[in-house]
This record gives sequence, structure tokens and C-alpha cells, in this order.
Amino acid sequence: MNQRTQQRGGHRRRFTRRRTVAALTAAVATGAAVATGAVLTSSAGAAATWPTAKGTRAVSSTIEVSGTLDGGMKRYYGSGELGGDGQDEGQDPVFKLKDGAVLKNVILGAPAADGVHCTGSCTLQNVWWEDVGEDAATFKGTSASARYTVTGGGARKASDKVFQFNGAGTLTVRNFDVADFGKLVRACGNCGKQYTRHVVVDGVTVTAPGKSLVGINSNYGDTATLRNVTITGDSKKKITPCERYQGNSSGKEPSRIGSGPDGRHCLYSASDITYR
Repeated sequence: MNQRTQQRGGHRRRFTRRRTVAALTAAVATGAAVATGAVLTSSAGAAATWPTAKGTRAVSSTIEVSGTLDGGMKRYYGSGELGGDGQDEGQDPVFKLKDGAVLKNVILGAPAADGVHCTGSCTLQNVWWEDVGEDAATFKGTSASARYTVTGGGARKASDKVFQFNGAGTLTVRNFDVADFGKLVRACGNCGKQYTRHVVVDGVTVTAPGKSLVGINSNYGDTATLRNVTITGDSKKKITPCERYQGNSSGKEPSRIGSGPDGRHCLYSASDITYR
């Protein structure tokens, strides 16, 4: 495993990239539903109204953002070298945010490549991923004081992770909707450079199917705080709220060592999660 792979992945499954033509066809179909204001239904049977796109823009090279970019609810999707929608390692993002940048009012359609990269503290406000590519967003700041905030918006169809937390600092996901996903947040389990990471999930609405909300590395002092979480369509409680791993910096697959509230790393109680 090369250094770039270690930095980008953590406990990642690998998939073969689907043909871009098929992905673009799916994007057109999705766009038609959104453009008409249709109610989109997850496989669990719960309905969620997604925003109506106000125009579209194909992106063939990464858009770098400093300051604030307000997308005006336009749909951005990858084309050319950004036209992949699989789980292949090493993809570039549609948006790359510099330290302190804000991205808001954006819809990412398919194909979405590797979504959004934050190189330092950042804010993602009212950002929607219609069909997550490699990841929806990756957080890569190196300072313990880095703050990454995801507020509003939503993501669906994430074969693996929605948010990949490779860097240091604190990631807060607030008032967010997620459906049909693998993991909502994963602290990198095998990056070449490891950090202490803190995750706060507050006011998030979850629609099954899904595997876990947060995965952290307890051996690096990570914490996950969960509050006001609502899970729908998961009567058998298959979605694990918090998982603990033994992380490493060698690139090996990290070991899962536990799950559930422990008062030290997974910080929540049964009352913080509502099932419907």
C-alpha cells in the first residue's frame, strides 16, 4: 500500500469503477426526479424530499475554494477525469477547500468522484450528495485545533463511507440526513500519519440500510459523541451507533475491538437514539 493510499483510506473496501456512461445515465434520471420536485424514497421505504437543482454544471477539474463558495443549489457532477463514481483509490475531489473555506448550497450529482476535500478547518452548509462516489467528503487538516462542520444537507447511496476523517481535530455533523450507506463517519484506521480525532453527531436523521454511524480508533484517544439521533427503518437495530477500532499507521486492516457506549470513547446513552 503506497503512502497516498494510506492517507486516503482507512478500513476501505475496494470496488471496480462502473462505466461513466452508466453513471451519467443515472444522474440524468435522478436529476429528472429532483427537477420535478419529486419525493425520493429510500429502499427502506422512508421518503425524503430532496432539494430542486437550479441548473447543472459539469466539472472536469477540481474546483479550489478559499473564502466562501455559494453554489446557489446548482448540481455539480464530475466529467472527464472526475467522471468516476466507484470506490477506486486515488480519485480527485470535485471541490477542494482551503483552510477556513465555506462551501454551501451545493448539490453533488453522479458521478461525484471523491466529493469534497478539506485541507484544514472548513464548513459544509446545506450540501447534498445524491449518489456518493468514493467518499462524500474527506477531512485532512493536520492541526489538533482544526474544526470541520457539516450542517444541514444530506447524503445517500454511499457504498462505503460518507465522511472520511483522515486528519486531526474535531468533526461535527449536525442536522444532516443520511440514507442507504455503509458508515457515516470513519476515523482513518490505517493512515501513515495518525492523530487524535473527535467526532460529534447531533440531530442526524438516519434511514436504513446502513452499517454504522461512527467508527473511531480508541488507541489514539478518539471520541464520538452522539446526540439527538433518529434511525428509521431499522427495527432489528442492525446499524451500530459507535464502533471502536485498534488503529495503526502501517496500512494494515484495523481490528474492530468493540462497540456501544463505554463512557470514554463512545459517548452516548440509549436515550440519545430514537428508533422509528
